[in-house]
Amino acid sequence: MTAEVDGDFVVFLIGMRINKWWKLHKWVPVGMAMGPMLRELIRRKELGLLHFTTWVGARGPVVVQYWRSVEQLEDFAKDARLPHQPAWKRWNRAVGDSGDVGIWHETYMINGGTYEAFYGNMPAFGLAGAGRPVPLTRKTRAAADRRAANADRPA
Repeated sequence: MTAEVDGDFVVFLIGMRINKWWKLHKWVPVGMAMGPMLRELIRRKELGLLHFTTWVGARGPVVVQYWRSVEQLEDFAKDARLPHQPAWKRWNRAVGDSGDVGIWHETYMINGGTYEAFYGNMPAFGLAGAGRPVPLTRKTRAAADRRAANADRPA
């Protein structure tokens, strides 16, 4: 299987790194802050989140999010009526630059058709969950061919 997503979209990676495991009072609230944000985004599709997947690594969680646009992502982050702003203020008060807990994010803007996705023996996952899973065919199999077909597309 591969994934098909109409138009441009955004891949947003966000995570937390627990630097001092013994300071539960610092990192547990940071980890808990993502739940209300994701619940609001699931409830209100018009905010622009297409899909997300959560991973837990050795030092903390990572959430891979797929958004319709970077503008919608930024609007969510900046809107004081939505859960991100209160969580960000709590982070600054409780953790700030103490070094107890690290947070990070990366944002990637993807032009429609300039991505590769492959799934073997998998349910709709990742990008296929954000868009739709489609069978691999001779036409969809070669990601390089898909990218080449879109190379002349205006930016």
